[in-house]
Amino acid sequence: MTTTLESVRGLTVLITGAALGMGKIYAHKAVLEGAKRVILWDVNAENLEQAATELRTLAADSTNETVIEPQVVDVSQASVVVLAAQEVLANGTPDILINNAGIVRGKPFAEHTHQDIDLTMNINASAPMHITLEFLAAMSEGTQPRRIMNIASAAAFVSNPRMSVYAASKAAALGWSDTLRLELQAERSNIAVTTICPFYTTTGMFDGAKPARLTKLLSPEQVTDAAWKAMLKGTPILVIPKMTNAARALRGTLPTAAWDYLAENAFGVYSTMKAFKGRTP
Repeated sequence: MTTTLESVRGLTVLITGAALGMGKIYAHKAVLEGAKRVILWDVNAENLEQAATELRTLAADSTNETVIEPQVVDVSQASVVVLAAQEVLANGTPDILINNAGIVRGKPFAEHTHQDIDLTMNINASAPMHITLEFLAAMSEGTQPRRIMNIASAAAFVSNPRMSVYAASKAAALGWSDTLRLELQAERSNIAVTTICPFYTTTGMFDGAKPARLTKLLSPEQVTDAAWKAMLKGTPILVIPKMTNAARALRGTLPTAAWDYLAENAFGVYSTMKAFKGRTP
């Protein structure tokens, strides 16, 4: 049975994609709860240093002695991940690993370049695998309850035009993450794996996307609050909002033509990305 963590106080937290958006919010939460170390991985050195400065001020203001450790890491490159992980492990083992880094290219598949495909799959699907592989053995040692939280997406199980490669990457992330959970569970591991599958959020990453009918765009705070609680509890999979589970169930039970009709005409799912702009790469 998974042991619920009350907080991350005194623990080491590593977050990828930590310089902006939800990654930085997770870092804020870790600092406010009194984490021992918060390790920030991001590819953008300028944004990363700004985030680190902000978090150090937050730690000082909250009288926590959290150590903020920014590392410029391109998680799309496995060789870079290996070296960065070795640097982390030289100073201790992460207790909480949050694979948050992600990108989206919201356009028809025919408009993708080979670079678009490789980068999306590398960051969204392969990177969490390479990162976790580097830390898994060390995290598995001892009896201290530890956590791995992987950010997938509702796109992993509901297809949508203009999201082909992104959906493929998140389906891969979901399949790998939940299989890892089952393997560790069978071993009675001290590590609990949580997979987060949110709908669109109001971050720059999904600028221009609109909600399907009966749903709303999620704020970063909504997603991170729910995800953080699920991670501490060791919840296997969290789908946000719950209404998305209905679409997931219908997609799995209805004939394809019937689901396509509902998705397009009743729910408006298939037009949610028509005005997508996103964050500039």
